[in-house]
Amino acid sequence: MNDFPARKLRIGTRSSPMALAQVEQVSGLLRKIEPDLDIEVVPVTTEADKWQGDLAQLGGKGLFVKEIDTMLQRGQVDMAVHCIKDVPGDVPMPRGLIFAAYLPREEVRDVLLFPEGSDAQTLDDLPAGAAVATSAVRRKAQINRVRPDLSIVRVRGAIGSRVEKLDGKRKVDTKLDAMILARAGLERLGIAHRGRQVFTVDEVLPAVGAGALGLECRKDDDAVAYLLQQLNHEKTMTEITAERVMLHGLRGHCNSPIAGYCTTDPDGQLSLRGMVFSRDGSKFVHAHFWGESLNDPAVLGSRVCAELLRQGARDIIEGIPH
Repeated sequence: MNDFPARKLRIGTRSSPMALAQVEQVSGLLRKIEPDLDIEVVPVTTEADKWQGDLAQLGGKGLFVKEIDTMLQRGQVDMAVHCIKDVPGDVPMPRGLIFAAYLPREEVRDVLLFPEGSDAQTLDDLPAGAAVATSAVRRKAQINRVRPDLSIVRVRGAIGSRVEKLDGKRKVDTKLDAMILARAGLERLGIAHRGRQVFTVDEVLPAVGAGALGLECRKDDDAVAYLLQQLNHEKTMTEITAERVMLHGLRGHCNSPIAGYCTTDPDGQLSLRGMVFSRDGSKFVHAHFWGESLNDPAVLGSRVCAELLRQGARDIIEGIPH
């Protein structure tokens, strides 16, 4: 089935440096399968990228993917590359679209950065009242649990510009003493050396879908779906399925501090941890189950979700404005 050289493959993407780096990576992988593939990158500056305020006021993080999904549905592009952690969990997949493949999951951990020239190495080195920047309620809640004395400051924007804000090279309202970012993002931009403290998943549980890229296309576009499926990483797909079934069951919106992380033990058994926090981290519920005999990711996701709801997750989620 080699009808690709005869048609152009248009990839819809956000126009941020990180999104374009991801498309570059995917294009390279696709060309290994189809060396003559004619790829056209279609960058979009989404409404969420232009907005500098609180994303909740605009409708949440899902806006990063919504505009590109609409272009895909209309046939203006043939596929999209999404960070799975940006894909909303409280709404069904857009009509007619599927994730045909997930790439092997990258680093899921979060890291702590300090301004250039700072001697600080860990969270413990920060004095009370120090300003720590993050855009994620999930990170804020987990840091507040261990260091309620720190001041958490919301900073958004592309990763490169956030690091410039930390270093004082861009204007910010508050002088920043530290910043938390995803290690995978720093690696994709080639600045992983800036991370000083790498948080373990016990210290900061990752976002659902952290470190994973999904390749999306129209369900009825057999040629593209077939091409993308050849890049699918089965283990990642299984783990993401467990996490997203849990997220979907919790009906978490993009402002909900929900964390979830599924791993595969050496013997093949799945293990899923889920957490739901209040915004300041003062209230939280936690559940951890293994796949047991069925080892079905959807069953595992449902079980963890049910246990979190039993412990009061719904009240915590409903208590957060969105």
